[in-house]
Amino acid sequence: METIGKSLKEALKSAQCEDRLTVGVYESAKIMNDDPDSVSFCVLATDEEWECNIALQIHFTLIQSYCFDNDISIVRVNNMQRLAEIVGDKAGQLEDAHCCLITNSADGSWEDPALEKLHLFCEESRGLNDWVPEITIPKR
Repeated sequence: METIGKSLKEALKSAQCEDRLTVGVYESAKIMNDDPDSVSFCVLATDEEWECNIALQIHFTLIQSYCFDNDISIVRVNNMQRLAEIVGDKAGQLEDAHCCLITNSADGSWEDPALEKLHLFCEESRGLNDWVPEITIPKR
């Protein structure tokens, strides 16, 4: 499971460097609405502070349904602060790291081994009826 967490971190960093990362619930919903075929992977994050937020849970349910309908791999992480450290600014500050999308490159010329591992993990999880598996992101 730790290697999957490392793969997620690598895929997020790679997508961020290549400008293929969208962060934020509303920004992600806009991308999904405008160009769902460009979306390759979705990460949903929450923690104890946000678990009881009904509006966020409704957004998550809608995003999950959309991902299922459009064959987009999706995972959850239980540490939004850790995710914000990876995808946020240098101080790890980010107001809305609840949802992150990794999109395909415009020319489709890239291959990301970390992202491939994540897709395989999601496929195996679905085979075990775990439709939105949870991943722990390692500290380092």
